[in-house]
Amino acid sequence: MVQRTPAAADLEPIERASRDELQALQLQRMRHTLKHAYDHVPHYRAAFDAAGVHPDDLRTLADLTRFPFTTKKDLRDNYPFGLFAVPREQVVRVHASSGTTGKPTVVGYTRNDIDTWATVVARSIRAAGGRAGDMVHIAYGYGLFTGGLGAHYGAERLGCTVVPMSGGQTEKQVQLIQDFQPSIIMVTPSYMLNLIEEFQRQGLDPAASSLKIGIFGAEPWTDAMRAEIEQRAGIDAVDIYGLSEVMGPGVASECIESKDGPVIWEDHFYPEIIDPETGEVLPDGEEGELVFTSLTKEALPIIRYRTRDLTRLLPPTSRSMRRIGKITGRSDDMLIIRGVNVFPTQIEELICKMPKLAPQYQLVISRDGHLDKLEVLAELRPEISPADADALARELQQRIKTNVGVSTEVRLLPPNGIERTLTGKARRVIDLRR
Repeated sequence: MVQRTPAAADLEPIERASRDELQALQLQRMRHTLKHAYDHVPHYRAAFDAAGVHPDDLRTLADLTRFPFTTKKDLRDNYPFGLFAVPREQVVRVHASSGTTGKPTVVGYTRNDIDTWATVVARSIRAAGGRAGDMVHIAYGYGLFTGGLGAHYGAERLGCTVVPMSGGQTEKQVQLIQDFQPSIIMVTPSYMLNLIEEFQRQGLDPAASSLKIGIFGAEPWTDAMRAEIEQRAGIDAVDIYGLSEVMGPGVASECIESKDGPVIWEDHFYPEIIDPETGEVLPDGEEGELVFTSLTKEALPIIRYRTRDLTRLLPPTSRSMRRIGKITGRSDDMLIIRGVNVFPTQIEELICKMPKLAPQYQLVISRDGHLDKLEVLAELRPEISPADADALARELQQRIKTNVGVSTEVRLLPPNGIERTLTGKARRVIDLRR
């Protein structure tokens, strides 16, 4: 593992600014953003007017709570370009969300937006230990998904050599890593596990590869999965956070020297934590739903966007800006099984704590009469005898009952028994009730 702790001189001034300096910049940029949205986006003008607020009402950062939330539904209702705040001709790129039902959410970028995005991703890679001249293997998907191109432009901005592999072709991914000798990989954590398995299938030791740093995002993952990846691949695993509606990857990223939660780049994205039921803003440290207001976006300013990600705001450590804790789930895809709130990451944590099980899993939800039924699929590690499966299944079943409070059926499959994703995010939940 490597520890590339940057010298203070390597940081941008804003990364070591005082809280007062940062908040003064945030207030200035927030006032401009609210006015820009109100003047140029009919949806925001109508929403602000309906809430009885005007951009001039923002005198302090705390006044933001008077302004209405924006939701994914608002983006869909204004599909495709209704929330753009500049003429379409000034939009140099369009991305769209994936993995949802109905119309996608469309986001646009001016040339300045692309420049800002590249800057925050470059800052994120540097925080993760990347330096100019490093080779970065990018296995995030390219295309309408923001991951691939977001990582690509940021790595180039930092001065890295980019291998734009995209997702899929797992065998070729391993070949190129062996041949090109990159030191950094950017990919989803679930697909990194696929790559580790492919190394081993080819008789290679993944911990002996050239990779030193993994920058993982696009899906929730636990500290137990971090430990699993670091141990098996011999790398530092660093968390990067983002979502297309707010910008894409690079909204926040961990620092390699602390690995204590992604630092929000607060000079560009203003965070709040709210009670998902009441919308009340919660103090730092309390868990709730993460909300973002963009401070520098031109094409698609976003005001109090409800991410649905559940986390908490943590005080600054390695940088002058606040951090977010691990995403524990989402306020809109929380599973309710016979009255019990269940998040997939809770079960992932328990699976990763059982050394005889691989960190691959799926949750299958079905209906048994009038009641919901949850089946947990997991895998045995290759060296574990199938004869041990029944006892291990009972152990996991008991751990889930004790720690999560829900009764499940557990089925342990042989290695590679669970479908692998070729691109993008792992399919962790199969809901047969719909």
